[in-house]
Amino acid sequence: MADLSYDLKTDQMVLNFGPQHPATHGTLRLVLELDGEVVKKAEPHIGYLHSGFEKLGEYKTYNQWITLSDRMNYLSPLANNIGFALAVEKLIGIDVPERAKYIRVILAELSRIADHMVWLGTHALDIGAFTAFLYAFEVREHLYNIFEHVTGARLTTSYTRIGGLFRDVPHDFEELVRAFLKYFPGVLKELHGLLTRNRIWMDRTRGVGYLSKEDAINWGVTGPVLRGSGVAYDVRRNFPYLIYDRLDFEIPVCDEGDVYSRYLVRMEELVQSMKIVEQCLADFPDGPVNYFDHKYTLPEKEAVYDTIEGLIHHFKNIMPGHGFEVPEGEIYVATEAPNGELGFYIVSDGSNKAYRLRVRPPSFVNFACFDHLVRGNLVSDVVAVLGSLNIIAGELDR
Repeated sequence: MADLSYDLKTDQMVLNFGPQHPATHGTLRLVLELDGEVVKKAEPHIGYLHSGFEKLGEYKTYNQWITLSDRMNYLSPLANNIGFALAVEKLIGIDVPERAKYIRVILAELSRIADHMVWLGTHALDIGAFTAFLYAFEVREHLYNIFEHVTGARLTTSYTRIGGLFRDVPHDFEELVRAFLKYFPGVLKELHGLLTRNRIWMDRTRGVGYLSKEDAINWGVTGPVLRGSGVAYDVRRNFPYLIYDRLDFEIPVCDEGDVYSRYLVRMEELVQSMKIVEQCLADFPDGPVNYFDHKYTLPEKEAVYDTIEGLIHHFKNIMPGHGFEVPEGEIYVATEAPNGELGFYIVSDGSNKAYRLRVRPPSFVNFACFDHLVRGNLVSDVVAVLGSLNIIAGELDR
């Protein structure tokens, strides 16, 4: 039999993946060193998108900076708002009313579902599954209708305030959310049918982008990336905030540590988020949504129009150069955003602005291990691995 083996010789080359590539979902860029189609090295560049968040925190009052938090992870801005507000409230030492806590949790979990839907749709599209994209984005539109009805905006909501919320939810809020909870399980079942046991999907994701439990801990990754490597860490469970310590939900974990494992974790998180929202609606309290002291929160419009105290509080909170003062000190508060641990470190010098604001965004930390994940994989696997991390470019260059 003739010898049909060949001594293949390939040249190493450098390939720019992004920033214009649709799979990068933003301005992030990867510099790949390839030997044929095998990745020898991948150097991630964070790009420049919505730069200077942290520095702007030194020039804007605490409530003014909330609008900037929307632009970090613009797929779930409500989660960013809530995390920052919790940090400032803890530094001041105030506790928001019960109704505000429940609303925050409901909107945070609906934001998690919306974020995961955009991730799933674009991740599937990058790999070649177009139909799942249509299903996922239809779900997102349903949620955006709810967000718009509550906040007045679809994307950059800026709904949270220090000490509470911009306003109470509409009278039909519970009805709209319950309608979504009735509709979504059917779509989720369809998505599982399209992807979970699909042979092409499994071939493209199983055994790709492996991250061991030990490496996941050493790299400091969090969220579905960490839980996809077998580590059951979730800020909502390990360091509960708002009302999460009263809620019954599970932390999905997979041990395989590959792209498929991270997919399964997020798909189960969708179920758990629905479970959390259902519990909140079942025990949804009445009452105010803002802290009683109007040194920190805006008074009702009637008080502004009819009383000098209300007018003064409104003026002091709104006008440039004013705003409430925060006691001297420093604090770090973390929440479980859709991509992982979102932390805010604030240093206060006693003024109405942060002396120093530092954000610990999950995408920035999770992106650091990308070279480790793709070395030895093929170029086509780069897209799958990047999608499994769900990197949001707005969080990278703060």
